[in-house]
Amino acid sequence: MASTSSGTQRPPSPSPLRGAAFAREIFTGAFAGDFGVWVRSAGDAFRYRRALGAEGVRLLFNINAEFAAPLAPRPLAEVARSVLFSSSPDALCVSGPITGQPVDASGLADVVAAVRDSGVPVLVNTGFRAELAADLLRHADGAIVGSSLKVDGVTWNPVDLRRVKELMERVAQASG
Repeated sequence: MASTSSGTQRPPSPSPLRGAAFAREIFTGAFAGDFGVWVRSAGDAFRYRRALGAEGVRLLFNINAEFAAPLAPRPLAEVARSVLFSSSPDALCVSGPITGQPVDASGLADVVAAVRDSGVPVLVNTGFRAELAADLLRHADGAIVGSSLKVDGVTWNPVDLRRVKELMERVAQASG
């Protein structure tokens, strides 16, 4: 949560004034990790989105936090079903332990199986790279890609067009 000048807490802004189509964040759950303790409520995010007049901004729910662990651990497939029921996400995102680290393919498969008939897409949130594309896309509907497309695979480096082309070739092959 971000603090306002009055000291009240508010969820991260979906930035509708900049034309955002979606916001990707931990919108629900309680976690502890490198950034301290996070307690998120999807209701807060929905109310804030409405207050901004940004109801058209889609919310992509990270269901497991990078750099943190849940305070009340449950199997990830159970978390996915719970978030689906309680929070009406536009998509579910499954993460590895930190930025750039891949998701566990079997855990991803469990999440996809748990929400299969919902119509809600499941996205790989971290660690999606060329050599893993075919395996992960057997389960997921898509991916958020960042670090693997950077020079030397380093988050802070510029985009490496060679890496982009290689990834897109692998995605095309996997999509058949």
